[in-house]
Amino acid sequence: MSRIGKLPVVVPAGVEVKLEDGNVITVKGPKGSLTKALSTEMTIQVDAGQVVVTRPSDLKRHKALHGLTRALIHNMVVGVTEGYKKTLEINGVGYRAAKSGSKLTLTLGYSHPVEMTDPEGITTTVDGNKVIVEGIDKEKVGQFAAEIRTKRPPEPYKGKGIKYIDEYIRRKVGKAGKK
Repeated sequence: MSRIGKLPVVVPAGVEVKLEDGNVITVKGPKGSLTKALSTEMTIQVDAGQVVVTRPSDLKRHKALHGLTRALIHNMVVGVTEGYKKTLEINGVGYRAAKSGSKLTLTLGYSHPVEMTDPEGITTTVDGNKVIVEGIDKEKVGQFAAEIRTKRPPEPYKGKGIKYIDEYIRRKVGKAGKK
């Protein structure tokens, strides 16, 4: 039995979960609404205050889908109640970020500034050398944070670049001098 899949998803007060044909689930809450089409192989039941996912057999594929489906529903419920947030830190001399409207402008030591527009449902804020990506869809928040990070990933010698706030950069020793 899937340890994650067998747990019911508790639906807090103020959150509405609707299941439509083809396992299309809609979750509405105080922060917004999310809709996702889930695998039709899984059986989803919306009971009073909880969502239960069951699988048809013990095939390896069904076991994997069981946990995945439950996790996706849980992420939607958490997203519409609390939301998701990723914080990136910019390190390096002259490296900085600026925000104007929905445009994020990054100065990362290239010959030109890197401009990125916030995707729909995602907001970014700049706080000194930190860029905070927020939204209700966990997948979109993580993807946009990863796209920002790829513009200048941290390097191991001086630690310059964009890194997640909780990321550890393994440092290397530089060239040895002449003796």
